[in-house]
Parts: sequence; structure tokens; C-alpha cells
Amino acid sequence: MPHAAKAPFDPHDPLGLDDLLTAEDRAVRETVRGWAADRVLPHVAGWYERGELPEVRELARELGSIGALGMQLDGYGCAGASAVQYGLACLELEAADSGIRSLVSVQGSLAMYAVHRFGSDAQKERWLPSMAAGEVIGCFGLTEPDHGSDPAGMRTRAVRDGSDWVLDGRKMWITNGSVAGVAVVWAATEEGVRGFVVPTDAPGFSAPEIRHKWSLRASVTSELVLDGVRLPADAVLPEVTGLRGPLSCLNHARYGIVWGAMGAARSSFEAALAYAGEREQFGRPIGGFQLTQAKLADMAVELHKGILLAHHLGQRMDAGTLRPEQVSFGKLNNVREAIEICRTARTILGANGISLEYPVMRHATNLESVLTYEGTVEMHQLVLGKALTGIDAFRG
Repeated sequence: MPHAAKAPFDPHDPLGLDDLLTAEDRAVRETVRGWAADRVLPHVAGWYERGELPEVRELARELGSIGALGMQLDGYGCAGASAVQYGLACLELEAADSGIRSLVSVQGSLAMYAVHRFGSDAQKERWLPSMAAGEVIGCFGLTEPDHGSDPAGMRTRAVRDGSDWVLDGRKMWITNGSVAGVAVVWAATEEGVRGFVVPTDAPGFSAPEIRHKWSLRASVTSELVLDGVRLPADAVLPEVTGLRGPLSCLNHARYGIVWGAMGAARSSFEAALAYAGEREQFGRPIGGFQLTQAKLADMAVELHKGILLAHHLGQRMDAGTLRPEQVSFGKLNNVREAIEICRTARTILGANGISLEYPVMRHATNLESVLTYEGTVEMHQLVLGKALTGIDAFRG
């Protein structure tokens, strides 16, 4: 039987993972990569340095025009893309900057996903088409100043007043909060945790922006303050009660992070690989020294193992067989390895590694936030520990 001709070794795809992708997968990837190259990469270092995302509403509309917002959802103007295609989009967005991927993740995997899965027909018709188009930005209020990893202890309360609901409380570290037109807010009620669709122009709602960040600087991060926010009865998400609601949304967003972290890692690896071929010391490119080659080899191994893992989880999500513990596996591994790749890339770039002329330090500092949000290292270790042993150690 004749053998197919072997393709030449590709330093940017050493395992030939592109062979796993369909033509449609590649088209989605190239669309998002091209948009990021045109609209984000020329500006993001300046945005990061100034600690702002000045064109966020325009960027959201553009992301909507290429089908990147709520792209895994069906109907209501959403693209109905596969999980793998959504993951590829997250990878390309985070290769530009984690803040841009966070904008898309919170819009689609948290706010839109919550309304799409748990909302009423009226809520879906009102909000999802404009959110898919990027005309309305959404945010997701779960984390509180005193309750992050343990959302069951949330202090935000919703009480009935006649046929209305009245919400009081605070949410913290909310991406998109200050620019959102709608917030999905989770609050404790007499019957358990409920989700509420809150127009941000409701009296008593405010979203002061959080400043002085050294991570995710090209991203809008806010506090949500709910001071007697009165909502009609139909503001509550009718199809879920309890923490199952917000946790299922978080699981969807974590899946995107599994891919996105590899985008930041890829950007840092490629910067280091190019630099190693150009930078000369002792009369030769530093890429010719054994220690540098060892670093590049280790980085490539972890990068492409992580992408392979992400693709495997995407196929399981598309097949309907993906478990939350498997998402924890991916989030724990890929973010942790992505940070290590960034740190190793920084050593190859030497002093230039801390300059915003290169993406490495920006990715490294962004990933410190990605490591924490959507479940800390410790939380995902305990999720896996419980799955492996059958013993719940969260409160032990």
C-alpha cells in the first residue's frame, strides 16, 4: 500500500494538529485571527499601558458582525458554531489579549448563555439578538467582595415586594460591568439562589470601574452595586433555581479558557522562537545554544499538548459527553502550563521580555488573573480530587 507523502515539519504545528480541523473550523479560526490582527494587535500594548479599553463598544459590534458573540448558541442571531470552533475563536482572541477573550467569554458564555438556557421566551427575544450583534454588552454578577470560591455564601439578596423583586448587594471583579446594558445577577432568595436579568439603567444599579489593576489592563472590570433595585416579576430567570444555574454557566466559560490560555502561550512561544533566531550572543543566534533549544522544546511540548487536550474536550462537548470534572482538568492544566510558557519565553527574551514591544510580559500578567477566575487552582484540584477519591474535601 503506497504511503502518503510526509509534510515537512512545521515548528508552529509540530504535531500536525491542523489535520484535526475541518475546512469550516479553519475558516472560523482565520476570520477571528484576521480580525484580531487588524483591530487589536496594533493597539493593545498602548491600551494595556494606559489601563483602558477605549473602543469597547465598537469592538463589541465588530465581534458581533463576525459572529463571535454567543457563537455556540442557536437562534436569536447566534452563529450556532461547534464547540471546537468556539474554542478556536477563544484561542485566537487570547493570542491577541486575555482581556479581549474575556469580553467575548463573559458576553457569550456567561450572560448570553444564562439567558439562552434558563430564560423565558420573552427574555430571549428581548436580549439575545442585540447581544449577539454586539449592540448590547452583558455582564455576569456572581462573585462578591467576601465570596468568590464559595458562592453559596453570597450576601446579595432578592426579596419579593408584591409582584416585584427588590435586589440589594454587591458583586466584585465583573468584566464588562461599567459598559454593560444588561447584567445577569445571582441573588439568594427564600427558595434558593435565583438569576435576574437586570437592565443597567434600573434605578439603584451602578457599576463603578475598578482601577489600579496590573493584570487584564486592556479590559473593563467593575463592581456592581445594587441598592434597592426594583424589578418586575418577569425579570427572574424561570428555568433554574439553585447554584446549578451559575455553575453551569461557569463551566461553559471555563471551557473557553482551556483554549484561550493556549492562545496566550502560543503568542509568547512564537515571540521567543523568533527572537531566538535573531538575537546574537557570543557570535551566534541564541537559538543555536543547547539551553535555549531545551527551553523551546519544552515550551512546544506543553503548548501543543494543551491544544490537543482542548480539542479533545471540544469534541466531547460537541458529542454531549463532556463532564465538569474534565473541564476542570483542562482549565487547571492549560492555564498553569501557559503561565510557565510565558515565564520561560521571558527568559529567552532577556531584558526585552519585560518590554511591551513584545507580548510576553503582558500575557504573563494577564494569565495571573485567568489562573484565579472561573475557579482557582485549588478549587480545580479539589474538583479532581473529589472525582478521583469520591471524598469531598471542599469543607474538610
